[in-house]
Amino acid sequence: MVQKVAVIGAGVCGLISIKACLDEGLEPTCFESSHEIGGLWRFKEEPEPGRANIYQSVVINSSKEMMSLSDFPAPAELPNNMHHSEVLLYLRLYAQAFRLLQHIHFKTSVVSVRQTPDFAATGRWEVETERRDGRRQTAVFDAVMVCSGHFTKPHLPLRDFPGIESFKGRYFHSWDYRNAEGLQGKRVVVIGIGNSGGDIAVDISRVAEKVFLSTRSGAWVISRLGQGGLPADLVGTSRVDAMMQKLFPSWINRMVEKKMDEAFDHRLYGLKPKHGFFAQIPLVNDELPARIISGRVQVKPNVKEFCGSRVVLVDGSIIDKVDIVVFSTGYNYSFPFLPSALQAKRGDKLRLYKHVFPPALTKPTLAVVGFIQSFGAINPLAEMQARWVTRVFKGLTTLPSEETMMKEIEKDTAAIHQRYTCVRKCNPHQVNYIPYLDSLAEQVGVKPNILWLLLTDPRLALQVLLGPCTSYQYRLTGPGQWAGARQAILTQWERVHQPFRTRVVPEPETRPSSRRSIIVIVSGAALLCSFFSPLAFFRPPQ
Repeated sequence: MVQKVAVIGAGVCGLISIKACLDEGLEPTCFESSHEIGGLWRFKEEPEPGRANIYQSVVINSSKEMMSLSDFPAPAELPNNMHHSEVLLYLRLYAQAFRLLQHIHFKTSVVSVRQTPDFAATGRWEVETERRDGRRQTAVFDAVMVCSGHFTKPHLPLRDFPGIESFKGRYFHSWDYRNAEGLQGKRVVVIGIGNSGGDIAVDISRVAEKVFLSTRSGAWVISRLGQGGLPADLVGTSRVDAMMQKLFPSWINRMVEKKMDEAFDHRLYGLKPKHGFFAQIPLVNDELPARIISGRVQVKPNVKEFCGSRVVLVDGSIIDKVDIVVFSTGYNYSFPFLPSALQAKRGDKLRLYKHVFPPALTKPTLAVVGFIQSFGAINPLAEMQARWVTRVFKGLTTLPSEETMMKEIEKDTAAIHQRYTCVRKCNPHQVNYIPYLDSLAEQVGVKPNILWLLLTDPRLALQVLLGPCTSYQYRLTGPGQWAGARQAILTQWERVHQPFRTRVVPEPETRPSSRRSIIVIVSGAALLCSFFSPLAFFRPPQ
């Protein structure tokens, strides 16, 4: 019987996993190589090898309601799209509220995870750790949850850029970037148009002489601001929206692309990609179009080669006198502490059932949490994974046979390649947000019963069906039910509005009869917008 669980990493996924273990009566021991929680969201003044790093200006792409954990809404006073320091504050509050810190061993790295000699019978693991002072220790655990992230090993494909050895300036990966200090008056080329590339190009353009943003494929660019200045990811992210996208994928894609081009013409700005909007994670950036129209950032095609301080592009044009090159070229994932047999891949894809369990294990006592990406916040996805994992560990939920799991992995891989443009920067573990959440929620027994809600609580049912699919929906019933879930859903828009109330502007006075007419008209329009919100927007990624 599983009781003692090793959790590797104390970032978001590690904290979620510790709590999931405690909720199921398990005994988690978390090993964190740094001195503090937070993982990716803990800003470091100096890059720390083997750990995720962020730059000083990072603001989270998902709004606080979409990224909040299912039984811990972010405080109303926090901004909707939080600075990294505020995300870390939220995680600290979460850890304190559920008393997670006492289960974490800081400054302790995991060196290896290997099966015990009696694994076939017990499913146990030997976990070897090393402290900062070099002391090593081995302990036996009934199960392991891997939460070490996948933004720790920069992908720097220098072989794809002939002549880089002749470049007279300085080049580095976006992992090394902190801020624009020292780049004043420089001519900078940023290679890669993912979220980091876009952010860094904008950040540097405030002080540089000129920034050139080089892209192989282009990107759809969206803002964090939606209709009326509200968070964009709260519109078009309901269960009805997901249903319409499934029924009318081509039409929805055309409507969304049309909406994108109404903000600014992607073709005119040199950004329009060949792929459709939903085929690849878009670039979330509020400022890039303004930097392009002001000439501070110039969009360029892919780099062909380097010649001294000159950068030659694939269209034959040349950028002269380049001082700095920033490679925003993604990351390689690595779990060096795991046995090689558990790292079997199909192409670039790690073989994991539902992106969590290695299918070949005779005992399902090791799981990977958070190794996914989607058109949505990572936190609710990882939390649902952790809740499912701990129930599998306890034997409350069973996995299918290895053969069945392998067939589903193959099927899922084929679907990913068909639906998404799987270029180098795309994490191969791509999931469809609401369907993936619901599929795991069914395993856990917490998927909302919409029909029952319509019969018993129509007000709540309409919010669950037509409102943004926030994580609180998965605490309404079943294992881990939270008494505050209903109220959290009904008050989520209050928490959205609260940070704006720094200067309250009074409503204009209207005659009573006019006010009643306005309420009726606005209510009717809101209902229509709820049904047709896929035309408005979608959910930006974390």
